[in-house]
Amino acid sequence: MLLSIIMPVYNEKETLFEIIGRVLAVRLDLDRELVIVDDFSKDGTRELYGQLDTRFPNARIRVIRHEKNQGKGAALRTGFAAAEGDILLVQDADLEYDPAEYPKLLGPILDGRADVVYGSRFVGGDAHRVLYYWHYVGNRFLTTLSNMFTNLNLTDMETCYKVFKSDVIKPIKLNSNRFGVEPEMTAKIARGRWRIYEVGISYSGRSYEEGKKITWRDGVKAIFCIVRYGLFE
Repeated sequence: MLLSIIMPVYNEKETLFEIIGRVLAVRLDLDRELVIVDDFSKDGTRELYGQLDTRFPNARIRVIRHEKNQGKGAALRTGFAAAEGDILLVQDADLEYDPAEYPKLLGPILDGRADVVYGSRFVGGDAHRVLYYWHYVGNRFLTTLSNMFTNLNLTDMETCYKVFKSDVIKPIKLNSNRFGVEPEMTAKIARGRWRIYEVGISYSGRSYEEGKKITWRDGVKAIFCIVRYGLFE
């Protein structure tokens, strides 16, 4: 069985090698490939890809380059289409989410209970960095609103860590180019009546000074996507 790890990258030169190293260091009884989708980084990240073969010999890594910046949703769309695995897992390129959580995330799928797994930052007793109160409020509001349209009881719809069986996510047509992809995916998965599980994960959030990119504007767009995909598609 092959695990495809989809990693959207945009301006992550400071963390790229470390996150790849962490991904490859996780011990799993699965073959794995890492599919990096660079969304037209401008900070020097693109110049680092030529070093991957030397730094990570024998690793199965593919790099796909967008020729203009399109957003996380577009990067995921590209990565899902290119992935060859039986299971697809989304991994951000910063260090907010710890790949050491992979066994926990994969467990419900590998033991036959789940088709989709979300890693929740809001359940369980794992370590969380304390940062922005209004981000927390916004995340909980968006998750609750999404749940009202999907009739799910998720605690963290906006989480990066989402794991899918290939035959769940690949047939889904995703339209959102930016962070609206999270509620869009959730709505379309809910409509498919797949078995969805959540597991608690740790979280080491970044400040804006450290490179955090999401803003209140993305929250407004997420509300639009929740309503659009919850009602009309």
